[in-house]
Amino acid sequence: MRLLLLILRPIYYLLYHHFAWTYDFVADMVSLGQWRDWVRTALPHLDGRVLELGFGPGHLQLFLAEKGLVSFGVDESRFMARQASRRLRKAGADRRLARGLAQSLPFPDAAFDTVAATFPAEYIFDPRTLTEVHRVLAPGGRFVILPVAWVTGIRPLERFVAWLNRVSGEAPGEPGQLPAAVQARFAAGRFEVRKETVTLPRSKVLVVIAKKSLDESIDLSN
Repeated sequence: MRLLLLILRPIYYLLYHHFAWTYDFVADMVSLGQWRDWVRTALPHLDGRVLELGFGPGHLQLFLAEKGLVSFGVDESRFMARQASRRLRKAGADRRLARGLAQSLPFPDAAFDTVAATFPAEYIFDPRTLTEVHRVLAPGGRFVILPVAWVTGIRPLERFVAWLNRVSGEAPGEPGQLPAAVQARFAAGRFEVRKETVTLPRSKVLVVIAKKSLDESIDLSN
């Protein structure tokens, strides 16, 4: 499994950068066309001023605009920034996109009511990311993460895709709890964490909701 992940890592990098124009096609393949429905499961938890980490091709940004919310996005990939900007421009939606890293967000303290990330890479649980998310969230704000989804249909193709996602590490076995290390990082950051599993007709999506305490400053770097 570890060897497979090492092989896949550069492929994932290219998919998110130089081959970003293929991202939607690949995402539709590995989700059997459910990708956008998975992203939409975050919407009930997003309100106020929203910051999206890793906005990718811009689907959640567009959904937020359609919902009438003021949203901003940060992504380190200039290739994805082009894809998202093109999608929002075509829809006539405002574009508030910035290039940057989640570990060093270019926004002032307490600027957002909600921070969201859908199917992000491992950076999302980096203590530096949690420090920055805590900093830019208003007191009582929420950090909403969709870390994983599972194809659960019983048709042969659905079973094959579920197996493929499992062996590639894209969709590990359904967890009863978040990994202990992840829980410890959230606890150190004074986030109150709960999780939900959203059941769709042919899949399930894990939603993690971390609520910021009333403390306005925290340092997770130690």
